[in-house]
Amino acid sequence: MENNRFIENLGNKSIEIIEEFGHSTQLFIDTLKSLISGKVRPELVFDQMVKVGINSLPIAATSAFFVGMVFAVQIGTEFVRFGASKYIGGVMGIAVTRELAPALTGIVIASRVAAAITAEIGTMNVTEQIDALKAAGSNPVKYLVGPRMLACTFMLPLLTVLADIFCFLGGYLVAVYLIKINSVDYINSAQQFIKTSDIYGGVFKSLIFGIIISIIACYRGLKTKGGAKGVGEATTSSVVSCLIALFVVNYFLSVLLFK
Repeated sequence: MENNRFIENLGNKSIEIIEEFGHSTQLFIDTLKSLISGKVRPELVFDQMVKVGINSLPIAATSAFFVGMVFAVQIGTEFVRFGASKYIGGVMGIAVTRELAPALTGIVIASRVAAAITAEIGTMNVTEQIDALKAAGSNPVKYLVGPRMLACTFMLPLLTVLADIFCFLGGYLVAVYLIKINSVDYINSAQQFIKTSDIYGGVFKSLIFGIIISIIACYRGLKTKGGAKGVGEATTSSVVSCLIALFVVNYFLSVLLFK
């Protein structure tokens, strides 16, 4: 009996996930149509770019800097032990540009911005402001989703490039001043190993992350019900869904781009 109930719950959950994926995909298609039609107001996009990019810069840069330092401590000690210290800069650079910077930036934006987007749109939904927009003849997708998707799609790659710099800088300081690696060896190794495709690949991944985060966050906000409690649950669900989606998509993009 319990086994049957487990299978039933598993089936219902699977159907729910597939349905939500379908609805999110439809929202993405509707948003693309809205953007192609050129009906998005530039001032709304600029306002969202400030919220996503400028306001997230301090936490993204700080996180990248210290993650770079931690990564350098971990690999630096082992590389020195095996006599491969002159390769630390190259390994550090590849790891940062391909994985650390785009993934870390995606996690920061998913945690900070996705929660804010869902809470804002969810509050508008439960207070019937979105119904008022529809009654006034405004399209919520064009007015709410389009600017947020554009902002995330443009700002995540920029934040990732900055994360590349701060993460690599943190690793450089630890490698040179703590582990006592020759700075010339560190830089030469990075120049030798890092390819342009590594940087472009990481930036492309962050662009995809931006689309995913914005669509999931807006979708969760638009389907929010149940007052303040519903907004809180939708916000938590939004962050969890964004993080899981990022980890899954990151794997397949890494295989596709860098294998």
